[in-house]
Amino acid sequence: MTSIASSREIDLERASEDHLAEPPKRFGLLVLFTITSFVASMLVFSVQPLVGRLLLPLAGGSAGLWNTALVFFQAVLLAGYLLAHFSSQRLLGSRHLVFQLALLCLPLLVLPLGVPDGWDLTSGSPVLGALAVLTVMVGLPFLALSTASPTLQRWFSMTDHPDAADPYFLYAAGNVGSMIALLGYPLVVEPVFGLDTQTRVFAGAYLVLLCLFAACAWSIRASSTSTTTQPAISAPAISWSQRGRWVGLAALPSALLLGVTRYIATDVASFPLLWIIPLVLYLLTFVIAFGRPSPRLIDITSSATRLLGVGLVITFVGQPLLIQLVIHLSWFFAATLLCHLRLAADRPDVARLTEFYAWTSTGGVIGGATVALIAPLVFDRVWEYPLAIVAAIALTIGSAKGWGSLLSWVAVFVATAVGLSMQTSDQVQLAALFYGAAGLLAFARSARPEAMAAAMAVVLAVIVAAPVGDVLFRDRSFFGTYAVIEKDDGTHQLVMGTTLHGRQRLDEPNRPTSYYHPAGPLGSVLGTTTTPQEVVVIGLGAGEIAAYAKPNDTFTFIEIDPKVVEIARDPELFTYLSDSPADVEVLVGDGRIEVGKLDSEFDVVVVDAFSSDSIPVHLLTLEAMAGYLDKAQRGLVAVHISNRHFDLAPVLGGIANELDATAWILPYLPNAAEIETGATASTWVVIDPGTQFSPDDRWSQLSGSELVWTDDYANLLEVLSFS
Repeated sequence: MTSIASSREIDLERASEDHLAEPPKRFGLLVLFTITSFVASMLVFSVQPLVGRLLLPLAGGSAGLWNTALVFFQAVLLAGYLLAHFSSQRLLGSRHLVFQLALLCLPLLVLPLGVPDGWDLTSGSPVLGALAVLTVMVGLPFLALSTASPTLQRWFSMTDHPDAADPYFLYAAGNVGSMIALLGYPLVVEPVFGLDTQTRVFAGAYLVLLCLFAACAWSIRASSTSTTTQPAISAPAISWSQRGRWVGLAALPSALLLGVTRYIATDVASFPLLWIIPLVLYLLTFVIAFGRPSPRLIDITSSATRLLGVGLVITFVGQPLLIQLVIHLSWFFAATLLCHLRLAADRPDVARLTEFYAWTSTGGVIGGATVALIAPLVFDRVWEYPLAIVAAIALTIGSAKGWGSLLSWVAVFVATAVGLSMQTSDQVQLAALFYGAAGLLAFARSARPEAMAAAMAVVLAVIVAAPVGDVLFRDRSFFGTYAVIEKDDGTHQLVMGTTLHGRQRLDEPNRPTSYYHPAGPLGSVLGTTTTPQEVVVIGLGAGEIAAYAKPNDTFTFIEIDPKVVEIARDPELFTYLSDSPADVEVLVGDGRIEVGKLDSEFDVVVVDAFSSDSIPVHLLTLEAMAGYLDKAQRGLVAVHISNRHFDLAPVLGGIANELDATAWILPYLPNAAEIETGATASTWVVIDPGTQFSPDDRWSQLSGSELVWTDDYANLLEVLSFS
């Protein structure tokens, strides 16, 4: 390892001297390869949100789909890196150039991108279904794009450019392109272009990349000192322990990336645009780490990881939204940067470049698959993120010897004893303070991080497992993490992350509460008629809307997550479905697709399908609403739009105007007496194609709006609300 580092330093010194008299030809070569790496990485990371948008109708916009897609892209990236490694080793000279260009031409057979007809993620395993449709839809283009970065760096090392001895800077340039692509999609691409245009622009940009690659290949052949016709450069052998370090230092940030993404989506704020921020920070750490940073940066990030780790513990017992986001994302950035700085410092000679990327990509797949695929099968709540935090503290900090002072370990065990004796919900925060003090003490007194990691492990275990009531049920699925809690006020509550999805009073089990209280908007829609009615409800929750059903009524619920159906049908948890006097049917599938399959004409279609605060955009488009009204020819469409982050009223007002219908809105704020009986603030919109709805004076008519979402175009930023 020392000889490799020394060789690299000598090469860099020579390169620096050569730069003083670098001819324009060499500068042009540098610009060509940098731009090509930039464009290739932009395409790699622009295709990911584009594919997620195309797949939205199949999975309702859950964080599970995003994490599964990330694992898929990591796995294909690994396959691309392996292909680049073996092709560069086995194919010499012009044969490798021809092979790479031919590989890049293959995706032209499947562009522009599109979802194949007939796919359904609600039958069978959603994970396997998502992986299958991703493979068919984007597997070949992404595989070809994944070979671009290591191949370009390997090609550049074969030129006579002064930087050829250390081409890893192209990796940093590529990650700048990746960041721009990720940020540009929600801020520029989605607001300006429809989906059809986006897929065609991507295909056009891919053709540009193909031309740039051809230019790079030509420049290598034209280089006077090109080594493309020579055997691979010999380099010192790489030990298995070094390969293990590469895998570990790549796996941990990958696990943290998916862990913090799921935590934000589940326990902080289910805001899809926030899912991009951790990935942008993750890419930024690569830019910094492989951009030849100061050696002191490792010590700085090590200290930052430890100090922020103490604050991180306290946020798990509940802090304001902004504080949680800032601390979690700051700590994630520091810990990930530390791992990637050490990874960059351990990079091998250029002759081993493609192997280096193959092993680091293997680590990324291991970390991502552990969190996205294995953890949901093993844990009933989000344990994987706290475990990754502890691993980061224990494995990536400090180089001094020794296991810390006796005082540190005494503090840890005292904190453990105190914490285990404080298992009631009103004492969790006090327990966390004990743990935070113990962790800080361990950090201050210990030469190594083991004591701090032990203290953090204890506090996080107690906080995650701490009861917030009598937990009757807890489980997770591809679509979310659920808990049914019996509260001291005599209610059962269904909670997904931080969002209430249904409540039932044990003393009045057949009376709807929360967002569906009779005094609220839904009472004006479903509770005012005595004649039999047929109702279809998109979104089941606890089945609370079934409390409005009367004898001779027909209620059809459509729910995308079988786990929610299991919860609502369990009479030990909720009895709305089992006690209903009406004919109640529950269908599993996407609401819009299943409504289209129904033969009946309904009096009311209720759309209540948000997962926490994420927006299943495909359920709120002009085409979707036209389909609902077609099934509700005798009645209305009622849409629940309560949301902490988006104001959806203008969208529905614009759609109603396009459909020549009337839209009514009621932002309901219950009074003290209604709150006492379980009412919760909610906002509903009713779309009336005729004159069937007779609203009271609390309702106001929505005026027409230019914000009309369609299947081809929808822009969440237009309705983002910070109020």
